[in-house]
Amino acid sequence: MSMRVHFEEELEDLKKQIKELALEAKYSLDQAIHVLYQGDVEAAKKILDDDSLIDRKEETINDDAILMLAKQQPVAGDLRRIIIAIKISSDLERMADHSTNIAKATIHLGENHGIEVDPELREMAILAMDMVDVAIKSFEYEDISLAKKLADMDDVVDKKYGSIVKEMLELTANNPEQIQHIMQMAYVARYIERFADHITNIGESIFYLVKGRTYDLN
Repeated sequence: MSMRVHFEEELEDLKKQIKELALEAKYSLDQAIHVLYQGDVEAAKKILDDDSLIDRKEETINDDAILMLAKQQPVAGDLRRIIIAIKISSDLERMADHSTNIAKATIHLGENHGIEVDPELREMAILAMDMVDVAIKSFEYEDISLAKKLADMDDVVDKKYGSIVKEMLELTANNPEQIQHIMQMAYVARYIERFADHITNIGESIFYLVKGRTYDLN
């Protein structure tokens, strides 16, 4: 097997690891939102435990990428692919961290907090998870039209975030005794918004991969 063929196989494996990590980050948000609505503190604690697995997978991607840089000394497009893999894996790990923060909010609220969880939080999360799907396709096919689409999707998430925060502020004014619990809901909205921001970062990375220049999607 030639060195070039072996290198391309390593690149494909790196690409596969990125897609798998993206799906795990998406699943972590799905689970975090589910346990929030269920008020399932024990399931929330499991999300915290599982986050270490995602951390280790990010480390593996980084180690593999750095080894490829050292062994192959790639240039141009190949160099960008490896560098972007490191950048994207970092964003995916941070996305999972925000899911963990949502799980922590669930634990803080407890099982009998007596507050109805705003349905818009779930809508925000669904939009963010849809963004993950678009980002995966954009990365897989190096499609910048899909990467640009992430900016429009992120705008919708941002608008929902603003609406939720406004609603939460009104709730605190009318229910001062519940301010700590209400603020946890506002934090959850912020975590979802940040989750989506990291996906737009991935879109920017894909744009750089294809065009060789930066592009601001935020």
